[in-house]
Amino acid sequence: MTADEIKNMIASSLLCEHIELEGDGRHWYATIVSPAFEGQRAIQRHQKVYATLGSKMQNDEVHALSMKTYTPAEWAALTP
Repeated sequence: MTADEIKNMIASSLLCEHIELEGDGRHWYATIVSPAFEGQRAIQRHQKVYATLGSKMQNDEVHALSMKTYTPAEWAALTP
């Protein structure tokens, strides 16, 4: 899968204000900002993102996805 395909899958199922994705085709690193993360712990946020990829994670089309997940307020506090 390409970075654009993965970004589109995440964005089509999860309202995102910002998505950055880098990787080598098997190992991906994402930064995702979504209001849907409000009030959730990191594991819950990651599960929400994994759910957007569905079978792509299970059948190894996306081998590994490391992510940093933020609410819009958390992201605003990090970025100047």
